[in-house]
Amino acid sequence: MIIPIGVTGGHLDFNLFLIWAYNPNDMDGRYITQVWKAITYYDELLTKKPTMFIGDFNSNTIWDYKKHKLGSHSAVVKQLENKGIFSTYHTYHNQTQGIEQHPTFYMYRNKNKPYHIDYCFVSKELLDKVSSVEIGNFDEWIKYSDHVPVIVTFHN
Repeated sequence: MIIPIGVTGGHLDFNLFLIWAYNPNDMDGRYITQVWKAITYYDELLTKKPTMFIGDFNSNTIWDYKKHKLGSHSAVVKQLENKGIFSTYHTYHNQTQGIEQHPTFYMYRNKNKPYHIDYCFVSKELLDKVSSVEIGNFDEWIKYSDHVPVIVTFHN
């Protein structure tokens, strides 16, 4: 599910895309391919206003070896970067895709099965306003979900 929302009336109008990259009925690709399709479909919107993609991408470059018909995680990251949209976590923490120090997901709620699959990508206008990017603590959040939050704070 990818839900586009126009955010207006604040200090900055922008496009917000809420992401849960999973579609069990799409034989082209169930996970990251859904994000690739949304970026392609909403291409014109992405050039008109600052943009944020945030949520569960269900993906990481460590799984690029699996053949995606329309896009891998790295292809989506590149597609976004070509549009001037970047990962807040990777920029703020100076991390490389695929070797993140802070997991956002624990498979089966198991602390020994960590992955980074949740992201907040923003266009340059928003990236310049990022004041912090935090990843929720396992012990605090695991009782609620197998994911921990990505918390991005912006300044005016």
